[in-house]
Formats: sequence, C-alpha cells, structure tokens
Amino acid sequence: MFNWLSLVTGFFYIVLGVVVIIYKFFFTILEPMVAYALGGLLILYGVFRIYRAILKIKNSGNEE
Repeated sequence: MFNWLSLVTGFFYIVLGVVVIIYKFFFTILEPMVAYALGGLLILYGVFRIYRAILKIKNSGNEE
C-alpha cells in the first residue's frame, strides 16, 4: 500500500512543479528564475519518487 501511495505522491509533486512554473506562485509570488528552479526541483523529485516506488513494487512482486 505504501508503494502505491508513493506513486500518487510523486504524481502530485510533478503537478505541483508544473503549477509553480506556470503561475510563478508558491505561498508568495516568485521571480521567474526562482519559479523555474523550484518547479524543476519539484518535478525531478516527483519523478524520483515514482521511479523508486516502481522499483519497490517490482521487487515485492518477485519476492512473493
């Protein structure tokens, strides 16, 4: 269950990163370069969480 929740969380990080880049807002108005940097980091972290969750799901399927 935790692995599937990690997949959903990764997806939301990616969506949040895209929203920060488009609206340039994250609790306060951001400068464009800051918005791009923060949005990029959020997207990268979301991809990392999804990748890690997929690996754990595949490994748990092989152990059973």
